[in-house]
Amino acid sequence: MEKQYVVEDIRLSESWRLFKIMGEFVEGVEKLHDLGPAVSIFGSARITEESPYYVSALELARKLADNGFAVITGGGGGIMEAANRGAAGKNGKSVGLNIILPREQEPNPYTDLLIEFDYFFVRKVMFIKYASAYVIMPGGFGTLDELFEAVTLIQTDRIKPLPVILFGSSYWSGLLDWIREQLLENKMISLRDLDIIHLTDDPEEIVSIVKHAIGLKP
Repeated sequence: MEKQYVVEDIRLSESWRLFKIMGEFVEGVEKLHDLGPAVSIFGSARITEESPYYVSALELARKLADNGFAVITGGGGGIMEAANRGAAGKNGKSVGLNIILPREQEPNPYTDLLIEFDYFFVRKVMFIKYASAYVIMPGGFGTLDELFEAVTLIQTDRIKPLPVILFGSSYWSGLLDWIREQLLENKMISLRDLDIIHLTDDPEEIVSIVKHAIGLKP
């Protein structure tokens, strides 16, 4: 009898978890529905203010805000902080989609709209649903996860095509070389799939790519 109660408790907790997941989707949609054109920027939370990548993220977000784009980040430190700070400094819309983690992730103070999530997959839907482009700054496993999630969804026509832009040729060139030498050469992907990804070191070029993608004059 005790075993039966344990099974029922597990089933009940799983059922209630579905309501929590639905609640996160509803909150995200309600708060972001009227955001307007936006760019999601990803990158490491471990990058410090002295890093040139921090400075570049700051500059890029300022330029995006100047051109009427909201900036969406994961809401944490490092690159995320720099991007939110850059947008906020230009009175642009600065959005943080924070994930609740036991370490590392603390909300930065530069967002005017902060939404907190317990579930990575709900958060990723919000990044994609409301973005006109993805900018991938240098980062670790989480950044790579966002990169390949976006590329896969575009490749398989699950979402509308949008530019996925890698910033930092010295950081990303090795990965792109591996993709060409292994995935492309072994026919794991097609040549057309590589067109999804752009590589640049120029924040101004990123703004032009994003504006072109949504039909604005660069």
